[in-house]
Amino acid sequence: MTSAMGVDVGGSGIKGAVVDLATGELLTDRLKIPTPSPSTPRAVAAAVADLVTRADWQGPLGCTVPGVVQAGVVRTAANIAPEWVGADGVGLLSQATGRAVALLNDADAAGIAEMRFGVGRGRGGVVILLTFGTGIGSAVFVDGRLVPNTELGHLQMWGGSAERRASAGAKTGRSLSWKKWTRRVDAYLRYVENLLWPDLLVVGGGVSRDHARWLPLLHTRAPIVPAELRNNAGIVGAAVVAADAAAQPEG
Repeated sequence: MTSAMGVDVGGSGIKGAVVDLATGELLTDRLKIPTPSPSTPRAVAAAVADLVTRADWQGPLGCTVPGVVQAGVVRTAANIAPEWVGADGVGLLSQATGRAVALLNDADAAGIAEMRFGVGRGRGGVVILLTFGTGIGSAVFVDGRLVPNTELGHLQMWGGSAERRASAGAKTGRSLSWKKWTRRVDAYLRYVENLLWPDLLVVGGGVSRDHARWLPLLHTRAPIVPAELRNNAGIVGAAVVAADAAAQPEG
């Protein structure tokens, strides 16, 4: 199998493309539509089906959601409608698209892409990817193996989930300067480092495009670098997982 389609569901947008599994490059233009409001499971499944139809894709499909996914069932809902909690995500998406679907956490997908094609290639030890967007997603790898569904954006800080104060969404929503926002990110990363002692920190999400404006202001123990695949990482990782699932023997 040389290609698969990945769809990345976020709090504000849903994007997808067909991915070259040898290089991680997109083989088609990236399609993007707004996330439905309210972002109920059926509404999102219909939107994903629309992207698949527009891409004219017939093969394996990988899809992400911003929440914990266990055996195809969504257990938490961050920045999507609460009706997702307990939903059979794989069943809904498979029915809507008519395709076999692999479903996983959005940050885990981004991490898988970075470890296979990006800055994590060949890296051992503990590697943590953090995506700064509407919320904060996380993917943790130990010697290249994923520890799924870590959800480090929901560490308790400042009287609630850390992402409420340190996400890129919080920066935009509160009109914070880079300096003021980075102080919050610094405190958050210090907490993460004291818990897990990573050997490498990777920053992804849309705000990573501006990494030169804020990464130099951080004071982490571990090296911290921008993700290479940027906002395409979730798409690429979802496609990789879909292809791997399709290659598994049935039963």
